[in-house]
Amino acid sequence: MVELDIQIPSAFDPFAEAQDTDAPGTKEYVHIRIQQRNGKKSLTTVQGLKKDYSYERILKDLKKDFCCNGNVVQDKELGKIIQLQGDQRKKVSQFLVQTGIANKDQIKIHGF
Repeated sequence: MVELDIQIPSAFDPFAEAQDTDAPGTKEYVHIRIQQRNGKKSLTTVQGLKKDYSYERILKDLKKDFCCNGNVVQDKELGKIIQLQGDQRKKVSQFLVQTGIANKDQIKIHGF
């Protein structure tokens, strides 16, 4: 028999880009990503905010401004992550700049 070197694709990890980069200053970026759920449903995730901020308060303001639901998830490796329903990437980046939480050059928007 002939052995073939075949790689089976694994599940898509939206946080793989943040883990792969070892460049200095990657901890300073705020990563805004979109994750596909069922059909047209999607989640927007915000990662990399400073630990000084109250994630619950930011989430409350985001939910009120965008009329969507969301929650704060605690991850072992990545820390706290804000999840919002729907594709809110542009709105979240504008909100973070307007409120002064992050500068425009500190925000990285990922997704399709």
